[in-house]
Amino acid sequence: MKLVACPVALHPDGAPRRLAIATHPQPALVHADIAPDARPENTAAQALYAIGGLETRAALLLGTSDDIIAGERWHFALCRTVPPVRAQWQNAGPDGTLLRFGWLALDDPLPDGLTAPHDRAIDWIKAAL
Repeated sequence: MKLVACPVALHPDGAPRRLAIATHPQPALVHADIAPDARPENTAAQALYAIGGLETRAALLLGTSDDIIAGERWHFALCRTVPPVRAQWQNAGPDGTLLRFGWLALDDPLPDGLTAPHDRAIDWIKAAL
């Protein structure tokens, strides 16, 4: 089974609950494969920085799900980001692709173009929080 880490980076002001999410080239959650012997929360924090450009002060494992993508176990880690944070920002991912990010209010409708696995992951996050 493939192991995946997904950082749950909430906006530091806390109200309303807003989750960091890629907005371009398509809406998506940051996630990364977990290397053998790596801790899921460390992988999540590293992915949040490498892909999303957000620094994590602390990461805490929220739980796991085998229901996001068949054959994968997703580990969700609550990542406390280092303020200040912008409303929108850009970051070059590990492959050099320029990604745009913003904050998704968890009580708002999900953005158009979000794939089914990311929709299921956000549902899991909402239920866990």
